[in-house]
Amino acid sequence: MHDHDDDHHHDHDNSYSDMQARVKALETLLTEKGLIDPAAIDRIVETYETKVGPRNGAQVVAKAWNDPAFADWLRRDATAAIASLGFTGRQGEHMRAVFNTPETHNLVVCTLCSCYPWSVLGLPPVWYKAPAYRSRAVIDPRGVLAEFGLALPQETKVRVWDSTAELRYLVIPQRPAGSEDLDEVDLADLVSRDAMIGTALARSPEAAL
Repeated sequence: MHDHDDDHHHDHDNSYSDMQARVKALETLLTEKGLIDPAAIDRIVETYETKVGPRNGAQVVAKAWNDPAFADWLRRDATAAIASLGFTGRQGEHMRAVFNTPETHNLVVCTLCSCYPWSVLGLPPVWYKAPAYRSRAVIDPRGVLAEFGLALPQETKVRVWDSTAELRYLVIPQRPAGSEDLDEVDLADLVSRDAMIGTALARSPEAAL
């Protein structure tokens, strides 16, 4: 299913353009003066994309797995439930949590630009902004998932959610088998950024070792 309201304004990410331009100019200047290694910058960005930022979302998922009352709150009012853990959107955007089940797998995209839940996932990955992902995720979501190495059972439906400036989505992956005795800290280690976008599943405890 393709949920999108064309009346929504996709201007959220534009608010970062001035800052991004300044950062780029500073980065270029420092690189030219030999004060900073571009590869080091790349490593820092990668860390924020894949480690620091998504830790917030992983905490949300782990608590939802471990606390049925929190999971119910997340279904009813994800913005408030997530804010209770200290994570809120920079622009006051609302959050919606979509829960994977054996019957339905959720995938998040932003077809018109690259709206993304910064407060729980940090920096968006490069591929999330790519035109190919933004168009093909809607047209051929199962094919896109296969390219990420995720082959779903044929009977599992794929539901696509289109983010906007006002509403961002967080996928709650299914809790992996064998994780029943883990606490929330260890559970969070099973949750990757991609699993919360919907292009991956949560890791099994064995795979996380």
